[in-house]
Amino acid sequence: MTTTPEHDKSIAALTFASVYPHYITKVEKKGRTKEELHQVIEWLTGFDAQKLQALVDEKVTFETFFAQATLHPNASLITGVICGYRVENIETPLTRQVRYLDKLVDELAKGKKMEKILRQG
Repeated sequence: MTTTPEHDKSIAALTFASVYPHYITKVEKKGRTKEELHQVIEWLTGFDAQKLQALVDEKVTFETFFAQATLHPNASLITGVICGYRVENIETPLTRQVRYLDKLVDELAKGKKMEKILRQG
């Protein structure tokens, strides 16, 4: 699926710090914890809670966030629709990575088992 250059540019310019509180609210409203959210983010990016907080404090863009990340080898197993896009068909790598994160947060909020979210089988 092709996203527009404008869409990709706006995703890249978004700061992780501006979206992170929404992730927390979303999962906590559904009975999940901030720790579980951190586990999901760490699985995808390699960032522990301390590094994550540093990135929030620095107000890095998603472009910088994912440039510093070490994406999990199983990240490509994240499939499905999020924000109207089929994740596995998004052609722009950064936009796809951001949507991977959105999809994992969504699955956590929907009560999926952690081993399924973390693509462990």
